[in-house]
Amino acid sequence: MTLKTVIVTGGAGFIGSCVVRQWLAETDWRIVVLDKLTYAGNVESLAPVRDNPRFSLEIIDICDAPAVAGLIARVQPDAIVHLAAESHVDRSITGPGAFIQTNVVGTYTLLEAARAYWRELPGDRQAAFRFHHVSTDEVYGSLGDEGAFSETTAYAPNSPYSASKAGSDQLVRAWHHTYGLPVVTTNCSNNYGPYHFPEKLIPLMILNAVAGKPLPVYGDGLNVRDWLFVEDHARAIRTVLERGRVGETYCVGGRAERTNLDVVHTLCDLLDELHPSSGPHRRLITYVKDRPGHDRRYAIDCTKLETELGWRQQESFETGLRKTVQWYLDNPEWVRGVTSGDYRRWIETQYSTRSA
Repeated sequence: MTLKTVIVTGGAGFIGSCVVRQWLAETDWRIVVLDKLTYAGNVESLAPVRDNPRFSLEIIDICDAPAVAGLIARVQPDAIVHLAAESHVDRSITGPGAFIQTNVVGTYTLLEAARAYWRELPGDRQAAFRFHHVSTDEVYGSLGDEGAFSETTAYAPNSPYSASKAGSDQLVRAWHHTYGLPVVTTNCSNNYGPYHFPEKLIPLMILNAVAGKPLPVYGDGLNVRDWLFVEDHARAIRTVLERGRVGETYCVGGRAERTNLDVVHTLCDLLDELHPSSGPHRRLITYVKDRPGHDRRYAIDCTKLETELGWRQQESFETGLRKTVQWYLDNPEWVRGVTSGDYRRWIETQYSTRSA
């Protein structure tokens, strides 16, 4: 398919900003970011592409139907890649309402705007248009000691976050089957890499360890996740967008199952090498009360993506994690801005300027 203009929702977030940086570097596409800039949206993650003439940022809430429809009409995209979401399980437990609003209502609003735009396109552009919904493996629930999630696994979400994402997945599926909207969906395993907001396991542990703070591990630390380097995920999204079959779902995984404790141990050992302190970083590990409904194991079987579309990950867990740790050590200004809250000043300035 030929793409010229792509709207990326949530493009200032962790995965979204990686998609934007990578695609601007590796394609000739025009990328328009639609982002509300919540706490997890950081324009500094887009600093490397800020001056690229093919990049633009629109500060819009995906629940704002007139604003979303107006942007789509003005931009005339060939595809919409939908990454905007509330994504932190712990936050969903204490405040589920925001997850239902953004992940379910926001996805509905975006689907309706996309459908209205798509049905008015001329025949060739209508046939080529794609709505790519990016989701999570958490919609499938929790695995036992054996097996892996695949595209045919039944949904069984266990947290408010995963339930809201399951709802959004089903809306996308329904808009395809009912209205014919040409959609593709990807469900990915746990991402890690540079520019990750430090509420998630890997960046939190890196920054705490560098600061000599405790490294809190839930429960016994033996919950298992499949880890995917974010750059590999961005390539997978592009592969599915360009070559995926309309109406199909593709699971994206890193084939890197690790217990949370294994991940923390590996991070500690890397930091002992790359950022030595007064003692081994493992001394900072602290076990804390497990979170409610903590899924025991996730694993992804990405055979369909590999065999049908030829995608292959380029980073192993070991190489990806080393690159991630080194990036955080090499980018103290980005870290300082996030941990101090200074990164929020840009959006505050923008809003005060607009309302003046």
